[in-house]
Amino acid sequence: MALEGSLILLGVFFILLFLGVPIGVSLGVSGFLVIAIEGLGVMALPTNIWTGIAKYPLLALPMFVLAGLVFERAGVAIRLVNFAAALVGRRTGALAIVAVLVCMVLGGISGSGAADAAAVAAVMLPAMLRQGYPRPYAASLIAAAGSTAVLIPPSIPFIVYAVLVPGVSVPALFVGGLIPGVLAGLALLIPAVLLARIHGFGLPDFSDDRPPLWKSFKEAIWGLLAPVVILGGLRSGAFTPTEAAVVAVFYGLFVGVFVYRVLRPRDVYAVLRDGAEISAVVLIIVALASIFAHAGATVGAFDALARFLVGLTGNEILMLMMITLLVLVAGMLIDAISIFLVFLPVLLPIARQFDWDLTWFGIVLTMNVAIGAFTPPMAVNLMVTCKVAGCSIESTVPWVVWFVLAMLSALLLVTFVPELALFLPRLLGDL
Repeated sequence: MALEGSLILLGVFFILLFLGVPIGVSLGVSGFLVIAIEGLGVMALPTNIWTGIAKYPLLALPMFVLAGLVFERAGVAIRLVNFAAALVGRRTGALAIVAVLVCMVLGGISGSGAADAAAVAAVMLPAMLRQGYPRPYAASLIAAAGSTAVLIPPSIPFIVYAVLVPGVSVPALFVGGLIPGVLAGLALLIPAVLLARIHGFGLPDFSDDRPPLWKSFKEAIWGLLAPVVILGGLRSGAFTPTEAAVVAVFYGLFVGVFVYRVLRPRDVYAVLRDGAEISAVVLIIVALASIFAHAGATVGAFDALARFLVGLTGNEILMLMMITLLVLVAGMLIDAISIFLVFLPVLLPIARQFDWDLTWFGIVLTMNVAIGAFTPPMAVNLMVTCKVAGCSIESTVPWVVWFVLAMLSALLLVTFVPELALFLPRLLGDL
């Protein structure tokens, strides 16, 4: 029963995925078939679906999605760009540095790599093209920098991971992801500046006035304060992660409506509509994945696959490299939330077998997913920035490979020095 059910579950899932069926439907259909064929109780499916989404931490997900959209459309990005440009000044590759820095700050608001990359690309690309940056280079850089959004708190994938992994808290993941996120951003700055200097991209245009530092700081202060409000409130105990997401939404609406005065009633309606659509899609995938998880756990498919992988090698380092390769490849094809829903039931028994810290493990997996999000051929972030830049994904390969290598170096550092991810959570008492 276990072998037959496992083959049906995984075989149908991958066949449907290969045929282009949406991942949520693929998860639900394959799980339903196994439950029906094996007689596992079809009538229990509604309960399983409800159990899959009726989790308190998931309440934060639609709120952080909405907060990201509010800040994206409230004019925060352009003001952050002006402030970063005033800080960096005129030098070769200055706009490349600005793009990375702005992506990192916006990542502390949106929690979504694709949203981060889209907002920065829309603002930065015209200026970068004027200064001679090739479209594929600019698209590659912004896609890579946008991926830091899933590491720098708040992070939507961290919320989903905490929901799926018992005993791991959202605050511990948020705090633990801070140092790896900053390391990833700093790693990206090295090839960004070197490539600009080697090829002569971004020579300063002295016909443009440098933004006044104090004036640009005053205009950007509301955006700069957003991560402080969110994380400061969490650390002080003023509100929970779910409440922090609600605070972020109202803070963004206040800034957009009353401070910058760019959000009109019709804009607010559009933000609420788009936020509801995105959140609904994510939660439907989570709900359908609960059918897949119930079927896999009942027939023993996940435990069997985990035992098979552990049987391949008892070497901890080799196992980490195998998992890294698996998640990297998956990240090129599907989004972070889907990867967690599909692979965590298999990977968690392996992590427990090797006695890995599950908070550190979640951060390492998320770094893998972040790299996959801008690695061709089907990288989510890269698709977004290429569309904005008007270039093909194929044309970005000579440039994006350098950013992949840079972020891989940060990943390996966090993988083999776990304290980089665990130091702050331990210091603040979250572990």
